[in-house]
Amino acid sequence: MIIHYLWLILQFFIGYNLVLPILLYVVYLLVPSAKESRRVSKDYDYGIIVTAYQQVDLLPAVVQSLLSLNYQHYTIYVVADNCDVSGLSFDDDRVVVLRPEQVLASNTRSHLYAIAHFIREHELITIIDSDNLTDPEYLNEMNVLFELGYEAVQGVRKAKSYDTAIAAMDAARDYYYHFFDGELLFKLGSSATLAGSGMAFKTSLYLDCFKNYDLEGAGFDKVLQAKIVGMNKRIAFAPQAIVYDEKTANSTQLVHQRSRWINTWFKYFGLGLSVLIKGFKTLSWNQILFGTILVRPPLFIFILLSVICFAANILMGSYMAITWFVALLLFVTGFYIGLRHGKADQKIFRSLLNIPAFMYLQVCSLLKIRNANKRSVATVHVIPSLKGEAKS
Repeated sequence: MIIHYLWLILQFFIGYNLVLPILLYVVYLLVPSAKESRRVSKDYDYGIIVTAYQQVDLLPAVVQSLLSLNYQHYTIYVVADNCDVSGLSFDDDRVVVLRPEQVLASNTRSHLYAIAHFIREHELITIIDSDNLTDPEYLNEMNVLFELGYEAVQGVRKAKSYDTAIAAMDAARDYYYHFFDGELLFKLGSSATLAGSGMAFKTSLYLDCFKNYDLEGAGFDKVLQAKIVGMNKRIAFAPQAIVYDEKTANSTQLVHQRSRWINTWFKYFGLGLSVLIKGFKTLSWNQILFGTILVRPPLFIFILLSVICFAANILMGSYMAITWFVALLLFVTGFYIGLRHGKADQKIFRSLLNIPAFMYLQVCSLLKIRNANKRSVATVHVIPSLKGEAKS
């Protein structure tokens, strides 16, 4: 009897992840959209921090994109960590190239290094990856949320291209997360999750989070979001503040990247749990909902576990198999809603046929998490082949 109840409890904690998105979506539809003002009374001064580690090939395009912003008050700080900068030359006073004397090998160290070398005090910072391109209205869209009093804002990362099946699947995942973990959470009164780049903060808030916290390896965004929401501040979501991101293009690249990401979830799981517990103690809806999302396993893990539970119930002849079938169907429906909401290209929908292969690669990533942080702290991007998968 005890084993039976333990089995039911285990299934609940796995299966609720399938159903929660669609339940929140129903609430999202019922909550009236607030007509927030888009009026901005001041031009905020931004320090734009571009972090590069070992690779500089894409930096000229990134900087050119930033120099094309429809905005005036900003300075670009390129932190070229462990990079050869002899070939970098920018004839614009708005660009400052910084090369740390010692290898930092850390996003937060690079950000703090840039802040320490600001040519003037910037009220806001925005973090851009060395492979991102920005929409011309990026900073103007960020300003709308800062004008409303928010101190942290996450924009949208869209794929530059999805010429390979893996890149398209990677983009599909982003559509799902942007909607359910970004727009939906924010509209429901909680916080958008941070995505690593395409995000902006009050400089003072970022310093409060990391000035006495030295973080090594990947996952700074997970620590940062937990610290911000732990203060019961909300992370706003700016759906029109767009950066274009280089997606993973081949299987080797995907496995290495995902192994680092999965490693960070296990490493920082406790942070999500602490936010959730604090939310119940203070009755903060922001912290309760956000903490619930933070403790959720990576997408492929709870899907794989759900399929195993479904199969186990079929083999046992249990009526719970019907419940699992409905839950999986609801999750697929939610995933489809995320793609449709984001107006995903048909190429992305067609790529979903490759889900079994994509799941296999994710399992390979899981098996490599023990040594994940011994690899490069940055994803090595490669040029896609015209035929199928990119070649490294």
